[in-house]
Order: sequence, then structure tokens, then C-alpha cells
Amino acid sequence: MFSRDEKKQDDMRHEFQAKMPELAEKISFYIGDVRDLTSVKNAMHGVDYIFHAAALKQVPSCEFFPIEAVKTNVLGTENVLTAAIEAGVKNVVCLSTDKAAYPVNAMGTSKAMMEKVILAKARTTNTTKICCTRYGNVMCSRGSVIPLWIDQIRNGISITLTEPIMICFIMSLDEAVDLVLFAFEHCESGDILVQKAPACTIQTQAEAVCELFGGKKESIKVICIRHGEKMFETLLTNEECAHAIDMGNFYRVLCDKRGLNYDKYFNKGDTKRNTLSEFNSNNSKLLTVEETKAKIASLTYIQERLAEM
Repeated sequence: MFSRDEKKQDDMRHEFQAKMPELAEKISFYIGDVRDLTSVKNAMHGVDYIFHAAALKQVPSCEFFPIEAVKTNVLGTENVLTAAIEAGVKNVVCLSTDKAAYPVNAMGTSKAMMEKVILAKARTTNTTKICCTRYGNVMCSRGSVIPLWIDQIRNGISITLTEPIMICFIMSLDEAVDLVLFAFEHCESGDILVQKAPACTIQTQAEAVCELFGGKKESIKVICIRHGEKMFETLLTNEECAHAIDMGNFYRVLCDKRGLNYDKYFNKGDTKRNTLSEFNSNNSKLLTVEETKAKIASLTYIQERLAEM
């Protein structure tokens, strides 16, 4: 476990010691920062596999501090991959976001550049397999909106949402982990793996939380769209669809490993384009309030909060 947050590392250490003492000794903790190549290299000795999730991910924060997003999301990824290749790591899975596809905000732009770094690095090595996962909003993750709504309901105040008709992909933490593990097991170097996630409007999600926790749907307060937010999200761009492979619950976007000599490809011709079109939250399956409520209610975090009532 490598991060610059000693408090969260200490919390994790104590949690494993209390709940899973047989595993606690198997976890090593390193204080460091992906922005610092030397500290990343110090954590690479004897490592076979890396799951790279370090990121600045709050959209409004990145809008106000875009260079900080670049330092962590772009340069930090460059450092991790450089150190991994030098250390002979077998496989690196990097975590990206739907906001990297057709980015309109600083966070998405930095993640889009992160993906370009990943693809460029994948083209330069035959020893370290490097791939990327891209997914939407993970419900009840750190900084997400559902825990905020629950607190607002419990405090007897109106829950707040930005724009009722905004449409977002939603997935559970377990589904996010499934995507990462699927990529780890099935990807080729340079691949981007995308899960076929359902979507719903923010209004639908808010009403589902109200029904679960006794909130008043009629008192939902609209506070307007925040800096950098999009009305709907894209997991697969129209351009990526040209060479994407449908793998059931997932899409696999192959890395374009051509060199810069385009003349030979022009002379040889190119393959036909896929008929698959852009995959975004506006054209994916939209969940009803009942379907959204069932999905939210299945989360461990929600079950624990309901048990406290």
C-alpha cells in the first residue's frame, strides 16, 4: 500500500489487524507520493503487479487547481509506469474515469492525458503489461453524493442536487473491482477496458435515497450545476468504437500500435469500421426509481446505514 496519507494507512492497518489478523502481516505500507519518482521507485522492489489508483478526482477542485491535477494524474502516472518498467513489474492496471472521454473539465482532461501516457508507455515495453480501466461514478465512494444526502436527511434538512436531468453512470464498488480484476486477467498491453454500466438521472438517484431513508422528495433543493460538470458522461467515444471489441459485460478498446509511418497503412488499406456507436449515459439503459433504489440498497454501506436507523 503506497500513498502519502499516513492517517488512512494507519486506519487500514488497524482495521486489518482487528478484522483479519491472519492477513495483516501480509500487507506492507509505504509513505510516498506518485509525484516523486524516487519514492515510487523505493516501493517497487520485488513487486509483480500494480493497481494504480492514485488521483485527484474531485471535478470542482481540479477546476480551481488544474496544475495539481496534472502533477498527480499525469506526471504521477508517468512516474509509476517508469518505475514499474525499470523494476520489471509484470502487470500494471491503471484506473481512469468516464470523464476522460470527450473531457470538458480539468479533471477529465488530466485523466485523458493520463490515458495517453499509458498508451505511449505500453508501446515502448514488451516486458511490462500496462492497461487501463475506465468507469463511471462508484456509489458511496469517498466524496460521492449519496453519503451527503443521507447526512442531510438525518439532519432534517433538504437534500441538494445540482441539476435534476443530469445523467450519470452508476456502479457499486464490487462492480468497479470486478472491472479491475477482469482487466488484470484478460487485457493486452495498451488496452482500455470499459464496463457496460447502467445510468440514471440525478433526480432519480435522489428520489431513491429519499425513499430508502425517509427523506422528503418534494423538498429536494436544486443548487445548479457545479464548475466543470457535464450533463451526461461518455464511457466509449465514437472514435474508440471503430476498434472496440464487445466482451459481454465489458468493452475492450485495443491500443493503436502503428508507428508514425502512415504511408504503408494508406497503401495497404484499412479494416472496416465497427458499427458500434458512442456509449454514453444518454444512450445507455436508464434505471427507474425502483431499479435505482434496489441497486443502492444492495450496497453494504447503505445496509449499514439503514441498520443504524
